[in-house]
Amino acid sequence: MASDRRLDVLVVGGGGREHALVRALARSGRIGRILCAPGNAGIAADAEIVAIGADDVPALVAFVERERVDLTVVGPEAPLVAGLADRLRGRGFAVFGPGADGALLEGSKAFAKEVMRAAGVATGEAATFTDHAEALVYLRECGAPVVIKADGLAAGKGVIVAHTSDEVEAALAECFVERRFGDAASTVLVEEFLEGEELSLLSIVSGHQILPLAPAQDYKRALDGDVGPNTGGMGSYSPVPSVDEALCAQLVESVVRPTVAELGRRGIDFRGVLYAGIMLSAGGPKVLEFNCRFGDPETQALLPRLDSDLLELLWAAARGETLPATARWSDGPAVGVVMASRGYPASTSKGDVITGLEEATALPGVEVLHAATALVDGRMVTAGGRVLTVTGLGSSYAEARRRAYAGVAAISFDGAQHRSDIALRAQEWETRGGSV
Repeated sequence: MASDRRLDVLVVGGGGREHALVRALARSGRIGRILCAPGNAGIAADAEIVAIGADDVPALVAFVERERVDLTVVGPEAPLVAGLADRLRGRGFAVFGPGADGALLEGSKAFAKEVMRAAGVATGEAATFTDHAEALVYLRECGAPVVIKADGLAAGKGVIVAHTSDEVEAALAECFVERRFGDAASTVLVEEFLEGEELSLLSIVSGHQILPLAPAQDYKRALDGDVGPNTGGMGSYSPVPSVDEALCAQLVESVVRPTVAELGRRGIDFRGVLYAGIMLSAGGPKVLEFNCRFGDPETQALLPRLDSDLLELLWAAARGETLPATARWSDGPAVGVVMASRGYPASTSKGDVITGLEEATALPGVEVLHAATALVDGRMVTAGGRVLTVTGLGSSYAEARRRAYAGVAAISFDGAQHRSDIALRAQEWETRGGSV
């Protein structure tokens, strides 16, 4: 940073990702006030809560102007797609997060496909439909398995993997007839089904500058063994044993850099996180999706490992200043396990009393990050689907997993559910002789 002046930072959002951001920003020697809108009951212990919804763009802009906030860090995608970063930058404020034009990479999967084609980035074949009958005809011809995606924002749940013709028809009905995803599925993508190992590669981007972060792997399916419905994410770990420095560098050059260059050719000055969801398939790496912000739950595994000053990185990116070539990370891995409420993802349970938080937090190498929590009559209760992420840090995958699941075991609420196989493959790789 150019000076030693302490900076006031507003984090927009109220989930586990935002709690991880708040915790990492608090470690900076340059941090002033940390504010979070709307935050949650757990974040309230680490930041000043601002009672403004993450989607209330006018109120957020007015707050930043009134409080003269130095840096706004936008967690969720919806306010970015709605133009929050544009509104703030237009008033001279520093924002970490792309404008609406860059956020369209996540706001429209069809737009992302078009950008990838123009940039020469490998991705699955896809066809786009706005008519139910036309999509049915196409799918009856091409057959299953396929992936059916709502084009717009669907809170991480607008993706259906259909393995049979019956599942294909049911998925299209969910989109076009039942309107499960609302206007997000007014346009639907039918995409090639890809098999392999999934990877999340996040990069801090400022214009043409790219700072890759450590690779992570998340778990979308609700149940052990990658079965059950897709969710917003049931856990994550970092780093990923199958992705060494050479492969990571190759992915930056073949995926991230050409995408950023194509955005630049379109006059889009992207300042934020470019998240590439990549399938390491037998035919080579192919991009599944782009997001325009920090991933959730990947952030809960990434940021506890970050030794670099997060505030310095985000401030530099927001202002277009020079980014370092690499970030510094702790040697050991992190494993984050999501604890969800009864019925998730189809439904959620609210108001269930949470116990054991203090015991879990007191365990060595354990960090408890709040998502859907609330304080009611002095008691911590559930307030939505994904309630907590319990992250374990260790010198090995085995130790990080043991610590994470010890934290999970210490916490209790009615209907609590979690996967028991987060990072199990990484631990098995380690047992076979690999090293972190």
